[in-house]
Amino acid sequence: MTVPGRRSSTFIRLLRSGFTDPSTAARLLDADALAAVRADPVLLDALGATADPDLALLGLVRLAEAQPDGELPGLLDTLVSAKPLRDRLLGVLGASEALGDHLARHPRDWLGLITYEAADLHPGLPEFELGLADAHDPVGLRVAYRRCLLSIAARDVCGTIDVAQTAAELADLATATLRAALRIASAAAPEDAALCRLAVIAMGKCGGNELNYVSDVDVIFVGDSVPGADEGKALQAATRLASHLMRICSETTVEGTIWPVDANLRPEGRNGPLVRTLASHLAYYQRWAKTWEFQALLKARAVAGDEALGAEYIAAISPLVWQAAERENFVADVQKMRRRVVDNIPAAQVDRELKLGPGGLRDVEFAVQLLQLVHGRSDATLHSGTTLDALHALAAGGYVGRADAAQLHDAYRFLRAMEHRIQLYRLRRTHLVPEDENDLRRLGRSMGLRTEPVAELNKAWRRHASVVRRLHEKLFYRPLLDAVAQLTPGETRLSPRAAGQRLEALGYADPASALRHLEALASGVTRKAAIQRTLLPVMLGWFADSADPDAGLLNFRKVSDALGKTPWYLRLLRDEGAAAENLARVLSAGRLAPDLLLRAPEAVALLGDPEGLQPRTHEALEQEVLAAVGRAENPEAAVAAARGVRRRELFRTTAADIIGSYGTEDNPAEEDHGALVDRVGGAVSDLTAATVAGALRAAVHSHYGDTLPTRFAVIGVGRFGGHELGYGSDADVLFVHEPREGVDEQEAAKAAQTVVAEMRRLLQLPTTDPPLLIDADLRPEGRSGPLVRTLASYAAYYRRWSLTWESQALLRAEPVAGDADIGARFIELIDPLRYPMEGLGEDAVREIRRLKARMESERLPRGADPTLHTKLGRGGLSDVEWTVQLIQMRHAWVEPGLRTTRTREALAAAHAAGLIPTEEAQILDEAWVLATRVRNAVMLVRGRAGDTFPSEARELAAVGRYLGYAEGTVGELLDDYRRITRRARAVVDELFYGA
Repeated sequence: MTVPGRRSSTFIRLLRSGFTDPSTAARLLDADALAAVRADPVLLDALGATADPDLALLGLVRLAEAQPDGELPGLLDTLVSAKPLRDRLLGVLGASEALGDHLARHPRDWLGLITYEAADLHPGLPEFELGLADAHDPVGLRVAYRRCLLSIAARDVCGTIDVAQTAAELADLATATLRAALRIASAAAPEDAALCRLAVIAMGKCGGNELNYVSDVDVIFVGDSVPGADEGKALQAATRLASHLMRICSETTVEGTIWPVDANLRPEGRNGPLVRTLASHLAYYQRWAKTWEFQALLKARAVAGDEALGAEYIAAISPLVWQAAERENFVADVQKMRRRVVDNIPAAQVDRELKLGPGGLRDVEFAVQLLQLVHGRSDATLHSGTTLDALHALAAGGYVGRADAAQLHDAYRFLRAMEHRIQLYRLRRTHLVPEDENDLRRLGRSMGLRTEPVAELNKAWRRHASVVRRLHEKLFYRPLLDAVAQLTPGETRLSPRAAGQRLEALGYADPASALRHLEALASGVTRKAAIQRTLLPVMLGWFADSADPDAGLLNFRKVSDALGKTPWYLRLLRDEGAAAENLARVLSAGRLAPDLLLRAPEAVALLGDPEGLQPRTHEALEQEVLAAVGRAENPEAAVAAARGVRRRELFRTTAADIIGSYGTEDNPAEEDHGALVDRVGGAVSDLTAATVAGALRAAVHSHYGDTLPTRFAVIGVGRFGGHELGYGSDADVLFVHEPREGVDEQEAAKAAQTVVAEMRRLLQLPTTDPPLLIDADLRPEGRSGPLVRTLASYAAYYRRWSLTWESQALLRAEPVAGDADIGARFIELIDPLRYPMEGLGEDAVREIRRLKARMESERLPRGADPTLHTKLGRGGLSDVEWTVQLIQMRHAWVEPGLRTTRTREALAAAHAAGLIPTEEAQILDEAWVLATRVRNAVMLVRGRAGDTFPSEARELAAVGRYLGYAEGTVGELLDDYRRITRRARAVVDELFYGA
């Protein structure tokens, strides 16, 4: 092997055989221990056939060098002459570094791979118990366990058994190990064993006969006393035995550990007693157990200890398991548990998480278990703890389509095989796909991918994961469409009762109506019905993910009825990836957006355009509105045209808000809630300004033609001027005019009043659109004063009569429509009032504080919860805004950044100027943004404005979903709101009241 020519040819041959480090491999082949076989071509070919030839060769050299005296020739002779042994031994050494280490420590254990008889090819529980029978202490048990594990791994990597059989054998080995551990524990404390009966119930993958190579073994312990023994003492004895059993399996010794035994699925988890009587278990499950505990019990199986007691336990809890789907909040609980699992995955690992990530093993297991619990109430064929067996039974019973079940079956087996091979390498509990190229190469080759193992592995993994990601469509919803469409004769399908149960379990409150909608949409042989059958399984899943699936489906039917005959509608939903999901989110998020869409269904096209949800500029909106008004034949038609633009743009804004708040599969929810609020406030304010401009143009044109005798402007105040309008906000305004040159003042005043009256009439015409109310109550003298004044009149009033609160109201004044020059001159007029030189005097500060305190005590509606009222409640909008406005009036004369109509901008400027500390500024901003979002959410959900949280449960849940709170967590929402606003009020007390 040292001759240059031979070395070169060996080097090349090693490369061709799959070795990645031929130099090291050549050196290992030169080892003395392999002298008798190094030239045998069979050996090199066999090494090249393993998952990792370099690892296999290293393990073989270590095993050969560790052979006792005189036994090496037997190993080498068998290796080259017996193909079954060669494939098994080298296959294990090339796939598992950990089992290679075991063989180096126990060099005679390879002999267990020689036999090739029926019992050896497919051993069961008795064979594994026999293999562990000589273990009398934890160390001996570990050695015997590894020896049995070696035989399973050998059959696995050679393809003698498939992934399901491997998982079942691992579960049988775990069962035998638990029995052996209990035997050792009982031998160590015979007095305890004589005093009690103890049954070990396997849960999770062990209970389901589908265990991994390395996994926690979940158990529950059931205890009882033997006849004549005291129950309390018997339970203490059983607890000592159970604890010892767990230590025997879990503790690390010179031979390592086996696996952790986890008893946390027991009643009350780790806070509950380790061992309970059967009666105690039943009392807990009947009174206190949560839905997820019944889901876990679906896999319960008695495996060790007192057989009669174990059988009694299974018989007693089984009826409770199959009644779990009738519990209140059943599906919400199951979905909440799944979300919690995903949420706990570190962000950096989500894409490599084989078990818990999107498209992972847990997705299949959860979905299958949910369907078992829903339909297993009336069909005992579904009562299996094994995922693949349960999936087969679901398909056989018509609960899942056969083709879809077959695809998921293949995907699940592939993902489980990946999981097995990843864990087998070092016998470590992991579900992360490795990142290292060599690890991926070994993994791919172990899965039979030899040409381009890394590329082929990644491609196959992504393909199967994508199948799993669509499993809700396949498992839950497609069978519903098959049930109502009935297009495949002879195919077993869901009965109407089972379909209703399925919909109810998925969150639909009125399954009968839902089935009628599905039948109307999907029945028939038309092209439209065929496309709907493709769309609906996905749409139903998105609806079910909302707070009101029934409303989502009903609205979808209405939109489809309105647009079904248009050629582009269904094509848009089918072909534009984002459009269908965006539509589903919008239709199921409340009343406002669907109502807007149903009055202008063609606006659905916005949902498929990447730029369609971007807010339009004020200039573009005003230009479109004024053009539409100019084409109208009369003022009523003109304002109807302006309203049409407003309706479409309101839909654009609400849709963008909902989609940004909910997120989609491809785009997560917007994390910057302040940016969402600013976008909505700016878009609605710009739209309102354009609508007001249109109404003004229509009013002038109907009475005076092209030119009004007086120059006229509309000034926005309050939220309108601050660009902070919500969906349900009134438009606070002031009207100002100045007679044109040569026009009599009385004539000008009459013209201005006529225009204001006509504007208000036009905007108040009956309509199904959300109302746009013009409120001029902030004008001088309030409701007692004239609706419109000249610039000179405003100047005279403010110079002589203005009160501090009026100056405060002017802080958010900004021209929004009409004559730009008049608007600018009005701003010049009021700037000295709202930004007074030298700031506010102490008397004025006291007056503002007194007025705020009076407003708090008098204006809060009777019966309203002050901790939850978004406008006038503790730490709400009013608190934050008055605090910011007081700072503006005191300091804007020297701090130009404070001269803004926008609350958040002014708050940021106050912080930048050192007037508010960082933490306090953040607290106020957070509270203001949250209160604003709650008001927007209430309008989106209910279709009418409100300053408090809805009292109806489904509406409150919808508000919570918009705000990012999962199903069943509205209590957290209310707690968070109270906490955030309580902190804000503490800042207000300090900064505003000087407390």
